Amino acid sequence: MTTANVGTERGAATREQYERNVNPQWAHLLRLLEMDAEYTRCEGGTLETADGRRIDDFLSGYCVYNTGHNHPAIVSALHRELDANGPQMLQSHLSATAAELAVRLLRLADHSGSGHLSKVYFSSSGAEGVETAIKFARAHTGRGGLLAARGAFHGLTCGALALMDAPFWREGFGELIPGVEFVDFGDVEQLERALETGRFAALILEPIQGEAGIVLPPQGYLERAQALCRKYETVFVLDEVQTGLGRTGAMLAAHHWGLRPDMVILAKALSGGLVPVGAVLMTEAIYESVYPSLRRAIVHTSTYSENGLAMRAGVATLEVIEDEGLAERALRLGEWFRGRLRNRLAGYEMVRAVRGMGLFSGIEFCAPRSMTLRLSYEAFARVHPAMFGQMLVMRLYREHGILTQICGNNFLVLKATPPLVVDEESLERFVEAMAETMESIHSSRSFWTDALRLVARAVRI
Repeated sequence: MTTANVGTERGAATREQYERNVNPQWAHLLRLLEMDAEYTRCEGGTLETADGRRIDDFLSGYCVYNTGHNHPAIVSALHRELDANGPQMLQSHLSATAAELAVRLLRLADHSGSGHLSKVYFSSSGAEGVETAIKFARAHTGRGGLLAARGAFHGLTCGALALMDAPFWREGFGELIPGVEFVDFGDVEQLERALETGRFAALILEPIQGEAGIVLPPQGYLERAQALCRKYETVFVLDEVQTGLGRTGAMLAAHHWGLRPDMVILAKALSGGLVPVGAVLMTEAIYESVYPSLRRAIVHTSTYSENGLAMRAGVATLEVIEDEGLAERALRLGEWFRGRLRNRLAGYEMVRAVRGMGLFSGIEFCAPRSMTLRLSYEAFARVHPAMFGQMLVMRLYREHGILTQICGNNFLVLKATPPLVVDEESLERFVEAMAETMESIHSSRSFWTDALRLVARAVRI
């Protein structure tokens, strides 16, 4: 039996076990989209499959792989950590690696040199970091209210989910946590009307809304939001789980606007995609509100929060981002990439905008104006609002070897978020793949015929 056949049989067995014991609907969706590949090697920005395909990763695990897949420096650091046989989950000790990672994070976050962020709480995920921010802000202010932006994505635990207004994510889970209200992202007047009530412990924002469609803030909005939080003594929290660690062309997206948030939430890319880890950076005063005495020393903690592997991966990841100049690289390549996309996609009526910052980009589509295209588009939109976007995802994957996805709260925006180590050749391949796909949509029936087949397969599943 050949190696390929062995891999095929193993993959089939894995799919069967996954469907039976883990998440059958996820397995069905990947099969429907013809994206249920068995990956055998992942390196940098490239994925290899058991059947010999080469895939360019333009999703990065939803911005996990800023340093690329399996960066050798981070992998080596983890090997050394394991070989040392030191404390990993001892709990009853002071972690030297956690202290080192905290110092590095605070230094990199301190763009202004003010030192206003001085403490770090380590978590295992971004959602856990959001939960931490909620608790700490409430403890610090004595208020129960929380203010968030419509269209946001903060995570799927109860507190994080309560900060999201999209019905899709909340349906079926009952009452979450009380005191949450929403304002429109970018509306300063609406924000001030809410904050002046004095009810809110925190305003929690993504500096660039990811799942809403890579939505950049209007000029002056974030600066004004910060000033209003100071005026009304509300904790200003930035969720940089997707935008942080070089993704937007700066170590934090906050640096583009000269912001000084009271709390910053990081996760995803912090370990190079190898170990779950998150971090919440905050001011001394907020930290002391939760840990004011010996009696309260362990009032907020988490079993895996300072485990040795996560801390070592975090230190190694920050070293790679700095040593390879990945933030600066993302800023330069991102501008060039979006310029190429705008140039190649100009004239296609369904392309509304290309936007982003650094290598955090989105392509927004719209309903076509011409009657022939509009009839096809509206027919599939009635089947499911995500149908058009998922057809794009499937086409790019199947015909061009590109992995990406539409935004979770805006099905008409396609993400383009490759690892920050991506080369110009891969970016150019993406541009040409998009141009070919747009040409197919606008001038042939093949795209819409494929969509019909997708609907038929969905009905059968």
